[in-house]
Amino acid sequence: MRTVVKNIKELVGVEQTPQLRKQGKEMSELQSVKDAYLIVEDGIVKKFGSMSTLAGEDACAPSVVDATGRLVFPSFCDSHTHIVYANSREHEFVDKIRGLSYEEIAKRGGGILNSAKATAVAPEDELYDMARQRLEELMRMGTGAIEIKSGYGLTTESELKLLRVIRRLKETSPMTIKSNFLGAHGIPMEYRGHQEDYVDLVINEMIPRVAAEGLADFIDVFCDQGFFTVEDTARILEAGIKYGMRPKIHANEMAVSGGVQVGVKYNAISVDHLEQMGDAEIECLKGTDTMPTVLPGCAFFLNLPLSPARKMIDAGLPVAMASDYNPGTSPSGNMQLVLSMACIRYRLTPEEAFNATTLNTAYAMGVSNEVGSIAVGKKANFYITKPISSYEYLPYAYGENKVERVFLNGKEV
Repeated sequence: MRTVVKNIKELVGVEQTPQLRKQGKEMSELQSVKDAYLIVEDGIVKKFGSMSTLAGEDACAPSVVDATGRLVFPSFCDSHTHIVYANSREHEFVDKIRGLSYEEIAKRGGGILNSAKATAVAPEDELYDMARQRLEELMRMGTGAIEIKSGYGLTTESELKLLRVIRRLKETSPMTIKSNFLGAHGIPMEYRGHQEDYVDLVINEMIPRVAAEGLADFIDVFCDQGFFTVEDTARILEAGIKYGMRPKIHANEMAVSGGVQVGVKYNAISVDHLEQMGDAEIECLKGTDTMPTVLPGCAFFLNLPLSPARKMIDAGLPVAMASDYNPGTSPSGNMQLVLSMACIRYRLTPEEAFNATTLNTAYAMGVSNEVGSIAVGKKANFYITKPISSYEYLPYAYGENKVERVFLNGKEV
């Protein structure tokens, strides 16, 4: 199937020579073509350029889309979500308003443990239907690739159930989806005071069974104050690596935990959260393959300190920004809002923010060779905006959905 999108006011996020990620000053580079066309064939970007050069066979296709007055962007990539869950947690939202901290709620059995209880009794089909509906909502707002974590199981059977739901989503959704085993997301109440026994369960029972069914691309640990220690994290990552899962880390949300350092040691593809970051953590990340990933929605919802994204970029690091969509600490997967918060709260330029929510988040889930920019040979994952004035309008107008049409794998969805 061949599609030509013509009369594009501006085609944004193009790459003549594709990169896997952008870092430091490169993040301010955003290539575009004004008065452009885009040709898609068999789900892949075939060609793009200025309308003045579109002629002959290139102008002909079974499907022609007129994008007059509209901009075209590569789809957002969301490299950190927890969208397979059974229950919302608005009552904890009220508890936070009344002054309870995230840690206080967790200690009394709320938070992650609350979601784990509901997920344990939810049928797999019900979890799948709820997650599918969430994915469809995210697609309409421009997301085309997503990483989904387990972690609301905390028992072997529940974790496997969550990962099987993610596998079904991979098989049925047009999105590019990566799965992440996060059995070490919280410490069940029955293991409080001897959490090393739960770590043993993750290593000796969960990981082998996850691997036997081929359910996870990544292995993840919540390495932070009140959760898993650096030593716990190292043991779990080593076990996951033996089974072919690349590490990712929840790090430094509550405290400077050592999570960044252990992530770098084990070549984590990303270290995520980073609300608490010092100079030592920034230095540790320099020259590595690990992507620092900031989660603006979580910091906003929990009123946490802001990750020093500006300082990291100025130090030459890459930065990605993802949604952390989950029922407790960031109940939104709206990447348009993440883009706006990147500019408004973290002082990234629009160009840096676009790279942080597309190419760099694609890198953080290991798919930047396929998605994250408009480049010949990459998947044709893009969206067409409503008539807008410029690409700066996207982060500026934070309260509206600017997406009019969405194409994934070259097909409109």
